[in-house]
Amino acid sequence: MIDSNYLSMWIYPAILFTVWGLYIGLKTRKKRAAVRARREAIDAGLIEPASLHPVINHNRCLGCGSCAAACPEQPGHQVLGLIGGKSHLINPTDCIGHGACLKACPADAITLVFGTERRGVEIPVVDQSFETDVPGLYVAGELGGMGLVRNAIEQGCQAMESIKKVKGIGSGSILDVLIVGAGPAGFAASLSAKESKLRCVTVEQDSLGGTVFNFPRNKIVMTAPVDLPMVGRVKFTETTKEKLLEFWQKVERDTKVKINYKERVDSITRVDEGFEVKTTLATYQARTVLLAIGRRGTPRKLGAPGEELPKVVYRLIDPEQYRAHKVLVVGGGDSALEAAISIAEEPDTNVTISYRSANFSRAKEKNRRKVKEAEEAGRLKVLFNSNVKAITEKSVEIDESGKTIELDNDAVIVNAGGILPTAFLKKVGINVETRYGTA
Repeated sequence: MIDSNYLSMWIYPAILFTVWGLYIGLKTRKKRAAVRARREAIDAGLIEPASLHPVINHNRCLGCGSCAAACPEQPGHQVLGLIGGKSHLINPTDCIGHGACLKACPADAITLVFGTERRGVEIPVVDQSFETDVPGLYVAGELGGMGLVRNAIEQGCQAMESIKKVKGIGSGSILDVLIVGAGPAGFAASLSAKESKLRCVTVEQDSLGGTVFNFPRNKIVMTAPVDLPMVGRVKFTETTKEKLLEFWQKVERDTKVKINYKERVDSITRVDEGFEVKTTLATYQARTVLLAIGRRGTPRKLGAPGEELPKVVYRLIDPEQYRAHKVLVVGGGDSALEAAISIAEEPDTNVTISYRSANFSRAKEKNRRKVKEAEEAGRLKVLFNSNVKAITEKSVEIDESGKTIELDNDAVIVNAGGILPTAFLKKVGINVETRYGTA
């Protein structure tokens, strides 16, 4: 029989030592992986976050890793990781603004910010209730910097909760609220208004879904479980644009929420009881207004000769229409890469991406990887440090690093982003500020 004292003296300490060694080894491997991934991101120039992202106060950080564990993008993408016992943003371009890291941090060491020292982001100034410096005028969703579907839905609901508390809501003869936009934030706000029996009109210049509607066919829309007014808990985790829109359309039919489509707002004027809102179809009197419009605004143009030709468009609807065509996609963001990838999958297409910078620093890693795979397979070509000089009916002229090249071409898709409707916002009286890495 083995002496119990012998076990206590040798076996148990050996087990503890082994477990401790495995723990230290695992931490060391994770640290090395984080350092390596961070260095690769820096070397590739992928250091500019595309949207809302965390800044970590290392004086407060405990190095517990709670933020990394809470990030919905991990383990598929290493957004956060521990280096030197402190949390760091490892792959900034993979961060898409979930904000789960902020809630998970036990030391209050994380601040969510827009923009960086090098790249500013224009954001309308709003308070915690989503009200602008124009009393009664609210902003939610993508316009306020929240492009993520779940976050936009939550903001639309939260803004409507604030609107319900405004003096005079539910009384008088004018509308309680006029909602501009039927994307995720505007649709959620419209459902909330109907659920609370508010006098509400929602106008949308395009279609249900707003920016989501204009995504390329079969685009994966990353979302997460969220509470939708009049519906309850919606447990999407990853779904396509088509499935999400189909679900929203069913909700629209079932709830009988009313949305006025193909109606664009021309002006918003402050009046005694609230606002006078003029659209392309009518004039409304409303006590409050919620702007839930996208950030794209007017598509950014190239300013190149020939851009007015019919073959030049500013969004992709259906890749199939470009089958057997020679296509140039201009831009380096997710929309441009997703458009190029989906067109390149069509038979007999010839796809080229032209981007003015040296890398796709603002695109998700998944899209960058797919472009690289398509390029290696010969399905598309990438021209970095390039700009379109001229467009003709049969070709395009491109400056690539000072060298002029001419490509045969049937179609041009410009995905160079949009011009934020800053002029419209300022005309209404909303203060717009440029954030350079500030909350």
